Amino acid sequence: MDGSRGVRISDADRERAAQRLQTAMAEGRITMLELDERLGVVYAARYADELVPPLADLPPVPGPPGVVGPPVPASAWHPPVVAHPGVPVSADAPVVLRSGVGDIKRKGRWAVPPRLRVHSTMGTVVLDFCDTEVPHAVVDIEVQLGAGSARILVPDGASADVDGVNAGMGSVTCKVSSLPQPGMPHFRVHGKAGMGSVTVRNRYRFGGHRF
Repeated sequence: MDGSRGVRISDADRERAAQRLQTAMAEGRITMLELDERLGVVYAARYADELVPPLADLPPVPGPPGVVGPPVPASAWHPPVVAHPGVPVSADAPVVLRSGVGDIKRKGRWAVPPRLRVHSTMGTVVLDFCDTEVPHAVVDIEVQLGAGSARILVPDGASADVDGVNAGMGSVTCKVSSLPQPGMPHFRVHGKAGMGSVTVRNRYRFGGHRF
């Protein structure tokens, strides 16, 4: 075994670096093209030193302004899980969906996990929960968007809390109740919209069709 490359990084380290790049794009420090290129480097990285180049010209978070160094390891770091009052959230590891300029779509019948983490740079995200079983009281959805959009379609009677989404230069719209209803799933949506949009709604009905 060759340990000359240093310490191997975890998925949590890559996610921390990716979130820093998303923030830098929202702040206007890097362009959308640079974000896509740097995310490719981050997600391909295996060692800590490979995370340094895509972050080297960005101020560290946290840390004093003007000091640039290697990313803070996050192997033991986990984002806080905060539920709607009185509604527990699963502590299971999230299912991660990623896309650069492509689309992410989940429709029809699909296995709904208790936690989802969605990363999209410029693509469209559609999560349709209307035709599948939602076996969880709460579905936790973290979004990290660049200039793309996320449309979350929930069943009639379901509720959603989008207060945890940082809109940046984008928009956040919720057209369903934020108050959990007995026997119906509650969707907790949080994260960053960047320059994109997040919409949570029921399906529209028109001429006998639902979309």
